[in-house]
Amino acid sequence: MSSAPAAASSPSPSPCPYIATDIKPGGIAVVTMAKEPVNSMDLAMWRGLDAALQSLEADPSVVAVVFTSGLRRDVFSAGNDLLELYAPKTTAARYAEFWVAQNAFLVRLHRSRLATVAAIRGACPAGGCAISLCSDVRVITPDGTMGLNEVQLGIPVPKFWGLLMGRVIGPKVAEGILLSGRMVGAAEAAQLGLVDGVVPAERLMEEALSRAAAAAKQPPAARAATKLLLREDFCKGWESYYPIEPDFGWRFLSSPSTIKVLEGAMRRLSSKDKPQQKPASKL
Repeated sequence: MSSAPAAASSPSPSPCPYIATDIKPGGIAVVTMAKEPVNSMDLAMWRGLDAALQSLEADPSVVAVVFTSGLRRDVFSAGNDLLELYAPKTTAARYAEFWVAQNAFLVRLHRSRLATVAAIRGACPAGGCAISLCSDVRVITPDGTMGLNEVQLGIPVPKFWGLLMGRVIGPKVAEGILLSGRMVGAAEAAQLGLVDGVVPAERLMEEALSRAAAAAKQPPAARAATKLLLREDFCKGWESYYPIEPDFGWRFLSSPSTIKVLEGAMRRLSSKDKPQQKPASKL
């Protein structure tokens, strides 16, 4: 595919310092997440993404958006910040606020009028995978991995995240991946339809912008209306469910066994003696 036009504008300010938006010629925006070291998603990050998307959707000149990582290491997003899930360090009210914020963004992304592309460099577990699944198109680097790996940490996969994976690759295949909590490599992800292309890192953004430009060439009103017809029932079901989901989630997170598992995960992540730590250990 031919590359999209080069960038011209400067990144716009964001209410979250880790989220930057750059609108390129042709109405294609790039939203870059850059919270070192692994784009762990706390409440501010989810709200920042939601604010950025709402702003782009309100701009009639914008027709497409690419989500990407600006990290030094090869990670799209390692998922939710464990401190948002660790019961001794948070509250039921804070957790509910956090949970509603992230799912509100994911539903908005999934039904967005914009053509949406996830440019995945490297690891993309859990919450990062959810962002990608909600996008129209996903391209990944050859060393990349994807998955909703919550089970590996003793946490249940969020209901509509798992259902969405089933819509993308089929419920039977998705169930096997979800119940095992395993991460899927780039080649297998392409074979399953979990991603739409595997691209060398040096060409990742070129390919993502090209795919965004190709989608944007379609009559935008017809494309957006068709997308809504295909996804609106699912999104409405998701919207009706996620506000009550924190009650179950908090009971699970407050259990001694879950707290113990999360404590072990946080120790592994914070250990300076283990540079081989994998960002996929987040949610």
